[in-house]
Amino acid sequence: MNIKSLLLPVLFVSNVFAYNILVVFPFPGKSHTILGEGYVRHLLKAGHEVTYVTPALLKPHPKLKQIDVSSNIDGFEQDTKILSFDTFLKEKVAMDSSMVYDLMLKMYNRSITHENVQYFLKESKDKYDLAIVEWLYSELYTGFAAIFNIPHVYASSLEPHPDILNLIDEPQNPAYFPEHTSPVSLPLTFVERVSELWNLIYLYFVRWHLKDTEEKVFQDAFGPAAIKRGINLPTLNKIKYETSLVFGNSHVSTGEAYKLPQNYIPIAGYHIDDQKKPLPEDLQKVMDNSPHGVIYFSMGTMMKSKTMPQEFKRGLLQVFSELKQTVIWKFEEKMDNVPKNVHIVQWAPQQSILAHPNCILFITHGGLLSTTETLHYGVPIIGIPLFADQHINVVRAVQKGFALQVDLDYDTPAKLQIAIQEMLSNSKYREKVKQLSFIYHHRPTSPGQEILHWVEHIIQTKGASHLRSPAFSVPLYQKLYLDLLGLIAIIIVIIVHILKKIKSILLTISKKSENFKSKKKHK
Repeated sequence: MNIKSLLLPVLFVSNVFAYNILVVFPFPGKSHTILGEGYVRHLLKAGHEVTYVTPALLKPHPKLKQIDVSSNIDGFEQDTKILSFDTFLKEKVAMDSSMVYDLMLKMYNRSITHENVQYFLKESKDKYDLAIVEWLYSELYTGFAAIFNIPHVYASSLEPHPDILNLIDEPQNPAYFPEHTSPVSLPLTFVERVSELWNLIYLYFVRWHLKDTEEKVFQDAFGPAAIKRGINLPTLNKIKYETSLVFGNSHVSTGEAYKLPQNYIPIAGYHIDDQKKPLPEDLQKVMDNSPHGVIYFSMGTMMKSKTMPQEFKRGLLQVFSELKQTVIWKFEEKMDNVPKNVHIVQWAPQQSILAHPNCILFITHGGLLSTTETLHYGVPIIGIPLFADQHINVVRAVQKGFALQVDLDYDTPAKLQIAIQEMLSNSKYREKVKQLSFIYHHRPTSPGQEILHWVEHIIQTKGASHLRSPAFSVPLYQKLYLDLLGLIAIIIVIIVHILKKIKSILLTISKKSENFKSKKKHK
């Protein structure tokens, strides 16, 4: 047997299972580009070809094509300039559903009308097998699947959300399924249950209010490409419900044990690379030579730490200076008069820091990626939530026993000092995070393998329509048994009417009987 006959079956198998996947993650937030890169990394590693719509270009790869939308970053920074520590401290900014959906619609529109995206939609001759499109409060990216006539999958960056579940089945009961921006823990009080019911109703109102606007944006952005390709573009309201499944950035270890549709696949942690990247030499020395451990402090990428008021920053540095532990603080600018035990880094390899055995505490804003990574590496946290889902992420972490919460206000440095001392002096937080880390890791297969399995399953079953929930074929009036209630109401009305007739007849007979007796007496 020669070498060619040995290699031929291998080459045949690799060709059979090599697909061409379109991954659409144009949102210019750092955490979202990390999530998009996670999909691309797993797909390329499995031998698939990938076309990636992104604002953060990756290193060249022979099987990777990239659609550059990095020019959207300037518009994104302009749209989110309200997100500063100074603003939050002074004005206590609140972002309700209407504000979030309006903002995201603007960002989606900017991405899909980008000149590079429009050129790709109109001119690309490539054939694709599947589109993985980010879902972040809108379904507009389903237009990519419509143009290339392929199945699509939603990639949700959030824990299970009423709006995303509504696309594949129906939302959970708000009595135990709080909206993802609500800072509440289960079980809910009466007031919280009423509030969550209102949140769900308001969410439906917001989506209904935006429906026509979204449809126009969809038709304007994808219509020209559809015309050029000679295809009929479906409505957004139709195609958005035709998704094969949802990849959810969630897991029961970080969230709740909700009942979920069969085509909701929780894959939290897929963005974490199996191969730990080495620390830069200077950080490696810092972490290796910290006998009392390292506290890592990062408030994410959306809110820049440099926007903190000067007094606030000095208060934090004063707290850190009194610790015997080393503090690594991700901060976007250089700072003067920094204590010896504090190391300022403008960029931090977060996963590599958390993976180091000397990392004993993570002070974080409570973003979902950060809380997932802390469970992956088994590091307790102090959460300082700012907005969106960060509040409920931190509340859940506190309830699960591996976190403490410190609210953002001018007294935060003093409160943080108390929380640090409690965290360092009480071993229960570290023990609890180790228990949850085991639950997080103890899965039938890795998140990356889960993605690959379902991608191939969808393509090989031509859209995985067998996973589609029967709830979509049942009208709302039937789900609510309004027809039964109507029938019962009709029966009750008929019975009441019959009883009234009987009563009327009996009264008539009674009156006739009395009249007859009266006449008989007079005779």
